[in-house]
Amino acid sequence: MWSGRFREPLDPKFEVWQRSFAFDVRLLADEIAASRAYARVLRTAGVFTATELDSVLGGLDTLAARPAPNPADFPGVEDVHQFVEQELVLLIGDTGYKLHAGRSRNEQISTDLRLYVRRSIDDILAAIAGLASAFVAKAEQYKDDVMPSYTHMQRAEPVLVAHWLLAWVEMWLRDADRLADCRRRVNVLPLGSGAVAGPGMELDRAALAAELGFEAISANSMDATSDRDFELEYLHALSSLALHLSRWAEEMALFSTVEYGLVQLPEPYSTGSSAMPQKKNPDALELIRGKAGRVLGAAATLQTVLKGLPLAYNKDLQEAQEPLFAATDSMAQALPVATGFMAAVGFDTKRMQHAASSGFLNATAAARYLVKKGVPFRIAHSAVGQAVRLALEKGCELDGLMLEELKRFRPEFERDFFDCLKLESVLDSHNVPGGTAPARVREALAAARQRIATISKSAATPGRRSKKMSP
Repeated sequence: MWSGRFREPLDPKFEVWQRSFAFDVRLLADEIAASRAYARVLRTAGVFTATELDSVLGGLDTLAARPAPNPADFPGVEDVHQFVEQELVLLIGDTGYKLHAGRSRNEQISTDLRLYVRRSIDDILAAIAGLASAFVAKAEQYKDDVMPSYTHMQRAEPVLVAHWLLAWVEMWLRDADRLADCRRRVNVLPLGSGAVAGPGMELDRAALAAELGFEAISANSMDATSDRDFELEYLHALSSLALHLSRWAEEMALFSTVEYGLVQLPEPYSTGSSAMPQKKNPDALELIRGKAGRVLGAAATLQTVLKGLPLAYNKDLQEAQEPLFAATDSMAQALPVATGFMAAVGFDTKRMQHAASSGFLNATAAARYLVKKGVPFRIAHSAVGQAVRLALEKGCELDGLMLEELKRFRPEFERDFFDCLKLESVLDSHNVPGGTAPARVREALAAARQRIATISKSAATPGRRSKKMSP
């Protein structure tokens, strides 16, 4: 592609080492889509005749219809751009070389990567919607069951199981929001920027953007060809998603242990031990937790690659592709596994109920009882703490104390105090937006379903995914 300037061939080891076709081959559909749009604009610019345009488009269609190439079968090909040009020329002759008029690989790779990231965001948004839906379905299945919540890994207050599951849904929805917001900045067309200063000919960049589904065109050719902020932002969004998946996997693995005993591991997502016959191991959860390291590492790698680069394009940017692909693959594979796990997992509701009903998880409700009687919270807190200590000495719960014993700590204790300790009363006392009161959780379930439906509809909108990305 550039050998005319050189007298000597490349060192063989360097020539092989600097190729990217082994990994950028996955951009083939994006390269063909961009090339098709560019060919039509070249026809408008007078580079192609109508007949030549038909020939180029036909050749690109033929390439798109072929099975994915194995880079090992094309040892002389440097990258996906050279592959398309080389194969197009073999199909239609030297007319294929005209397609590169006014175009540079610098803008081609930036365009291909934006198409790839945009498509990946849509796919991951659809997968997040599926994951969140699995959580909502599980929450509805266990909507009347109660469990202990935890702070500092110690039991805190009773909550509905649905409330716990919806906490994770909030994380998935935030991840979806971040990706959707990132998509706006991804969806800017760099094609038509040339190598660095522009294409050197009049091109209808608005027509290019319209055909490829971009919402805007880049404003500066130097920035357009060297910008990888969209990749970095995307990887940061994936990092947040991976982090949340890892936190969830950790909690589910903990809750599945004999020590907690709240979660029943589904056999299709667990493995055994080659040495210990009794074992059921949470391998799916552990791998999801481990994959987060790859995604976080990909973001760190790209930051390191970018931090010292002057304008404009530099070959260093080639090193940004493999981390991008690896992080995308990790999340694309982990999300369906997490979704399947949630659809299959079961909970030990009897143990959850017992854990939520014992261990003084109603102590905060007891303090609120005194507050309603006019006792300042700090004083109420101290009084209930003393009552807990007495109950521990007697080996009972708060409701096992005598009223006379309670009155030693505060005279405001009356017989109606024991009603406020009941599990139903404790839950109902959290009747605020975002609280675990059953009525509020039912509202939250309905709101979550609506928000998930919005994400699903957006990710599957015709023309947003299939039309824009079809080769």
